[in-house]
Amino acid sequence: MSADEKQMKLRYAGVCRRCGAELTARTEAIYERSTKTVRCLDCSPAEPAPLDELVESPEPIDIGTPGASARREYERRQAKRETRVREKHPKLGGLILALSDDPQSTMVWDQGANGEETLGQGLNKLASDTLRVLHDRRIPGTRANIDHIAVTPTGIYVIDAKKYKGRPSLKVEGGILRPRVEKLLVGTRDQTKLVDGVLKQVDVVRAIIGNDIPVTGVLCFIEADWPLVGGAFSTRGVEVLWPKKLYPRLTTDGSIASDVEDLHRRLVSALPPA
Repeated sequence: MSADEKQMKLRYAGVCRRCGAELTARTEAIYERSTKTVRCLDCSPAEPAPLDELVESPEPIDIGTPGASARREYERRQAKRETRVREKHPKLGGLILALSDDPQSTMVWDQGANGEETLGQGLNKLASDTLRVLHDRRIPGTRANIDHIAVTPTGIYVIDAKKYKGRPSLKVEGGILRPRVEKLLVGTRDQTKLVDGVLKQVDVVRAIIGNDIPVTGVLCFIEADWPLVGGAFSTRGVEVLWPKKLYPRLTTDGSIASDVEDLHRRLVSALPPA
């Protein structure tokens, strides 16, 4: 019996609101305060509440906005430079800003945001009941973030989006007399640090999920100088490729399709939007 109901002896005759039976004075019945009606004991308990009232709807999930933190940092730096220039040159500040570009240290944030936004849009188009995505997730206790996470029937993919010029390639040194060393090059630049960064992100996700679910690191280069044939490779367990090579990997059937929603919610809880 709910707090809205009271079992009592009726002072006056009444009619059961459920079955229409006549209830004489002094009959035991249920009085409903909110409706000011009575109900006979045979009609107890009250009508069940609608299903949507009984089943608590899950809280909506914020999957994040691709490139949001990088875009905010770019805009912050841009606004700071504009303020500085206008204060230093009250009369010519607008002209100086119009004729000059932001410094490279600011432009890289815009470039990074563009790459994350492009890849994020593609991932969102793939999203379904068995392919859940997250974007721009903060790693707790740090200022670092994870660009994208895809939870799929074949496992979890931790994806770092990069919009770099040049051709990604793998350079291997040593192997027989010396320890084997793998280096990631983009054009002629050594970008092995990018692989190190993804591996750290994979460790974060694996600590949340455990070792039973495959977790794969991905470096996805947007608009890089990829060859017409081949080009994708793996280094230290991290896949290096581009969006059109990545998407088929994420949509492959696998054995953990039934776990996708649960894994997705666990990651949402542990990794807030950046």
